[in-house]
Amino acid sequence: MNILLTISGLLALGLGICGIFLPVLPTTPFLLLSAALFLRGNRRLYDWLMNHPRLGPYISNFLKHKSIPLKIKVLSVTMLWLTLSYCALFVTDNLLLRILFLVIAVSVTIHILSYKTMK
Repeated sequence: MNILLTISGLLALGLGICGIFLPVLPTTPFLLLSAALFLRGNRRLYDWLMNHPRLGPYISNFLKHKSIPLKIKVLSVTMLWLTLSYCALFVTDNLLLRILFLVIAVSVTIHILSYKTMK
């Protein structure tokens, strides 16, 4: 069971890291999931993740404050809209896909802005 939890944690961590660069893929839920899976399956990886200079404070702050720093909110929403606008305007001619991109952008923006802003 520990092997399955560890593999699942690594997969969630990989998706979370991808989410840093891909605006539609959520970072926080995957990082939280990887921490929870590592906690149950591989304490060494959990300790590594929580002590990571970039990811550890991000996870700890979110767990403690349930908020997102303003800089991260602005960056996330900006990248989201730039990416999805580009896709809607230049990648597809399909009206339904363009509407879908707009719905995704609005939904994810609302989700991000629904969290408190960390001061």
